[in-house]
Amino acid sequence: MTERDLEKLKRTQVPAPSDGAKARALSAAMDAFEEAQAEKTSADADRRLKGNREAGRLTSTGPIGGLGPWRAIMQNRIAIGGAAACLLAVPLTAALYSQYGVPGAGVEGRVEAPTGDRSVAQIDAEKRDAQDAVAPKPKLEDKAKAGAGLVEPQLAPPVASAPAESLAAQPLTREAAPVARGRVGVAAPSFMPAPPPADMRQAEEDRDRFAAKDQNGVKIAATDPVSTFSIDADTASYSWTRRSLMQGRLPSPDAVRIEELINYFPYDYARPERADTPFRPTATVMPTPWNRDTKLIRIGIRGFEAAPAVRPKANLVFLVDVSGSMSSADKLPLVKASLKLLLDQLRPDDSVALVTYAGTSGVAMQPTKASDREAISAAIDSLGAGGSTAGAAGIEEAYRLARKNFDPKGVNRVMIATDGDFNVGTSDDDGLQRLIETERQSGVFLSVLGFGQGNYNDALMQRLAQNGNGTAAYIDQLEEAQKVLSEEATATLFPIAKDVKIQVEFNPAAVSEYRLIGYETRMLAREDFRNDKVDAGEVGSGATVTALYEIVPVGSPARLTEDLRYGAPQAPAAPTAAKADEYAFLKMRYKLPSEDVSRELSQPIGRAQEEASLAAAPDDARFAAAVAAFGQKLKGGKYVSTMGWDEIAALANGAKGEDRWGYRAGFVRLVGLAKALSPR
Repeated sequence: MTERDLEKLKRTQVPAPSDGAKARALSAAMDAFEEAQAEKTSADADRRLKGNREAGRLTSTGPIGGLGPWRAIMQNRIAIGGAAACLLAVPLTAALYSQYGVPGAGVEGRVEAPTGDRSVAQIDAEKRDAQDAVAPKPKLEDKAKAGAGLVEPQLAPPVASAPAESLAAQPLTREAAPVARGRVGVAAPSFMPAPPPADMRQAEEDRDRFAAKDQNGVKIAATDPVSTFSIDADTASYSWTRRSLMQGRLPSPDAVRIEELINYFPYDYARPERADTPFRPTATVMPTPWNRDTKLIRIGIRGFEAAPAVRPKANLVFLVDVSGSMSSADKLPLVKASLKLLLDQLRPDDSVALVTYAGTSGVAMQPTKASDREAISAAIDSLGAGGSTAGAAGIEEAYRLARKNFDPKGVNRVMIATDGDFNVGTSDDDGLQRLIETERQSGVFLSVLGFGQGNYNDALMQRLAQNGNGTAAYIDQLEEAQKVLSEEATATLFPIAKDVKIQVEFNPAAVSEYRLIGYETRMLAREDFRNDKVDAGEVGSGATVTALYEIVPVGSPARLTEDLRYGAPQAPAAPTAAKADEYAFLKMRYKLPSEDVSRELSQPIGRAQEEASLAAAPDDARFAAAVAAFGQKLKGGKYVSTMGWDEIAALANGAKGEDRWGYRAGFVRLVGLAKALSPR
C-alpha cells in the first residue's frame, strides 16, 4: 500500500454500520460467550466427578446475599464488552473494504488492493466465509423473539460507570441481566453496572398495586362516639416498607398500613388462661409523643397460646404460583426455601399437599404425612416457573383438596404463595373475592404469602386474606420467612379466634375528639359489630394485636373542630359518678374457630390505666407509639408534623426492651434510612 493510499485511508469517513451487521456482530459475540460458558460448566462438572472439593463449596444465588448476583452481572459485563468490540470492528472493516476492496467487504467489482498470488475466486470465497462467520444463528434469533433480553443494538456515546451511591437504590439481582444486555454503549472500566434509566425503574415500580385509602379522620365524640373495626394481625406492609427503604427509596404512601407496622412486633401483653376465653385486653393511656395536648389510648390483646402437645392436627395445602412472573430469584426460589422452613415446625401426623397453577392448575403432591419430609422436599424442589397465571383455578383446586382431606377436629388451611399477578380465568379482584368468600364456608382457613416486586398485587392479597378468614404476610427475604413460618408458626397456622371485632364508645364528657390510627381497610359500620354474618379478622395462637387512638380531652387546645354556628350539637348527658373517670368503653366480639356464634368481652378504659408521663409508660406502649409516628410520617405526616425522624428513633431506641430477635433495633435503623431519603 502506497503512502497516498494511507493518507486517503486516514481521511476516510467511517460509514454507519447497517442494522443487519450490528445484529450479526452482537449475535456472534453472544454465541462465543455462551460457548465459553458451556465449556466452563462442563469442565466444572468434570472436576466435581473427580472429587474436587472446591466444586462443592456452598454459594448463595438468592436475593439475600452472596456472590450469585455479582456473578450474573459480570457474565453480562463480559457479553456487553464482546458485543461492543464487534460493533466497533464492523464499521471499520466495512469502510476498508468499500474503499480498497479488502476481502470480505461485500462491495462488488472492487479489487484494488494487492492480491498476491490469490485469484479473484479465492478472494470471493474469503468474502463469503467472512460473511458466514458473522451470520446470526437461529437459536439467538429465537431467543430475541422470545424476549430473552437481547435488544437491537445501537451505538451509544460513552457512559461513565455508576457511582456507588446510585447503586444503593438499585438491587443487584439476576433481573438486571436483560437490562444490561440492552446497553451496548462503550462503558468506562468498572465492576459496577450502571443502573437502568430512572423512567425504566419508575415504570417497574408503578406496576405494584396497592389500595389507596386516606387516613382515618378526626371524629367528634358528642355526635359520633362509636368506633368499630375488624382486628388485623397482618404484617405484610412492614416487610414491604423495609424492602423499599433498604433499596434506597421511600415506600408509596398507599403501601404503608400503620397497624401492620405496629403489629409486626411482639408485645408482652397479659396471657389468657383458657382457650374458650382467648383474650385478656390490656389498655394504657399516656401522653402523645407528637402532641402534648392530646393523649394516646393503647389497646392490646394477646391470643391464647396452645401448648404444642395439645394443639390440633394440621391439614395444609400449599398453593404455589409457578407462572412466568414468578421466575425471578426473589419469587419462586424464595418460595421453595420458605416452605421448607415450615416443614420443621410440623408434627409427624400433620398433612401436607402441594397444588400449583400457571396456565392451568394441577396437584403436584397428594396429601402426605409431614413425617415423609424427603418426599415433600422433593416435590417442592421440582417446581419450576413458566406460563400465564390461572389463579382462580388453582384456588378452587387447593380448596377441593383441603375439603377432601378435611379434619373436623384439626386446622384446615390453604397457603397461597404468589405475587398476585392473576391473568387467566377469573382474574379481576371482585371475582376472586367472591370465590374466596364462597370457599371460606367450608371451614378452611387461608394464609396469603406475597413475594417479589415489579408486578406485586398487594391490593388483591389483602382482599383474599380479609375475606377468607385469613392473614397476609410479605416475604422479602429468607429471614422474614423464618420469622413468619418458623418462629411464629403457631400464630401463622393455628387460629384461636375468628371474626374478631373491636368497638370503642367514647365518653363525650371526657373526650371531645378522637382518631383511630390505622385500620383504614378494616373499618366496620356500627351495626356490623353484633352481626355474626359480617366477616372480620383472625387471630392466631399466641399472636399479639395492638390498636392506638389519639384522643383530645375536653377543654384541650388541641381540638381541631369548631362549634357549629347554627344549632350546636346536643350537650352530652352528664355521666354518673361511677363513669366520670372513664375515657371510653371497650367491647370485643369473637368466634371460636369451630363456632358460628360470637362471644363478647368488655371493660372500661379510664384514669385508672393512665400514666402521668410518657417516660412512665411501659416499653411496649412507647415503642408502639414510635412505630405509629413513623408510619404516619411515611403517609405524609399530616398529624405528626412536629415530630422529627430523630425524635422517633430516640423514642424507639429507649423502648426496645429485651428485643430477643433484634426486630426493634432493626426498626431504629429503618428510621435512619427514612430520614436520609426524606425531603423533610
